[in-house]
Amino acid sequence: MSDTEKAPAAAAAEEKKPASSAEADLTKYKTAADIVHQVTKKLIELSVEGAKVIDLCIEGDKLIEQGTSAVYNKSVKGAKISKGLAFPTSISVNNCVAHFSPLASDPQSEQVLAKDDVVKIQLGAHIDGFAAVSAETIVVGATPENPATGRRADVVKAAWHAAELAMRTIKVGNKNWQVTEAVNKIASVWDCKPVEGMLSCQQTQNVVDGKKRIILNPSEAQKRDFETATFAEGEVYGMDILISSGEDGKARLEESRTTIYQRDSTITYQLKMKNSRAVFSEVQRKAGAFPFNIRSLEDEKRSRMGLQEAVQHNLVKPYEVIYTPPGTFVAGFHFTIALLPGGPSLITHPSIWYKPELVKTEKELEDEELKATLARNLRESKKNKKKKAKAEGAEETKED
Repeated sequence: MSDTEKAPAAAAAEEKKPASSAEADLTKYKTAADIVHQVTKKLIELSVEGAKVIDLCIEGDKLIEQGTSAVYNKSVKGAKISKGLAFPTSISVNNCVAHFSPLASDPQSEQVLAKDDVVKIQLGAHIDGFAAVSAETIVVGATPENPATGRRADVVKAAWHAAELAMRTIKVGNKNWQVTEAVNKIASVWDCKPVEGMLSCQQTQNVVDGKKRIILNPSEAQKRDFETATFAEGEVYGMDILISSGEDGKARLEESRTTIYQRDSTITYQLKMKNSRAVFSEVQRKAGAFPFNIRSLEDEKRSRMGLQEAVQHNLVKPYEVIYTPPGTFVAGFHFTIALLPGGPSLITHPSIWYKPELVKTEKELEDEELKATLARNLRESKKNKKKKAKAEGAEETKED
């Protein structure tokens, strides 16, 4: 598929009518994923010692907008195809779990990256409401000659393996709890814990928080109340893997101000204040159903005030910035995956930065069953399927 550097190729490809609506939707997902991949690559290059977090967030959002504006520009039945950010760029460092994307007026807007920082880069793009969201973790300054070590290395290695295992567990017929258990099991190899209560959701057009969900490290109450779901063909999931080096995976709110919000389309309420209505209208116009950063709205101060009433009545939900205890580290990987008739297919690209030689740990995976699962391709090749069918056919003949 195309990427931000090959936008004209994508524009040409869209002229050809795909064989089916599902195929056309998948092409949109993958085009968005290609753009996300190129932007992530650029942000990793820029994530060096001394880089300002706010600059990286602004650059990421700008590049996503540029990438999406270069594709799918032909109107369909007289209407323009919507496209743009599906998740604002957030750069969350060390024990900050996720969603850190400061405004210039925030006290933490001066934060810069330091050597050995564990940095989570998350962003997403959508074409016509089909969203590809991705996240990965880097350790600033780590090289094969001077790899990350200690708990930094443990948490990154645990998160990467957890993501790889989750990809192979989200398949037709499996249940959401199987993913919860698999992630928990593999994180424990490096004495790490998934961050408590983190959710991953089914996706559809213009929906990134669908009904079927996967939970990581649930509390006892969450275990009781959480709905069991079975994965089915044709579904798409955004899987968020967040692993902590802390002993229980618990996280809490600190002083960071929330800057990322999302409209909840299931809630209706007539806002009373004129300013609230104006801000809510701007949100609907600019972000639609997707998460947005206050930075993208016209007037930051007015927007903060206007959002208060909308949040109070659940019209808009906040993506809070939470932290694990000081001295701990959180690593994260997010991928978007489709359950196609031929088997699971990764929509987003594999992580760019992670290589085993960049993270040196004392512990390694020894469980043979898990190792065999991780060595398996995401989907069986046609050759293997034929071999399997042949073998099964031969077995039946013997029995006859």
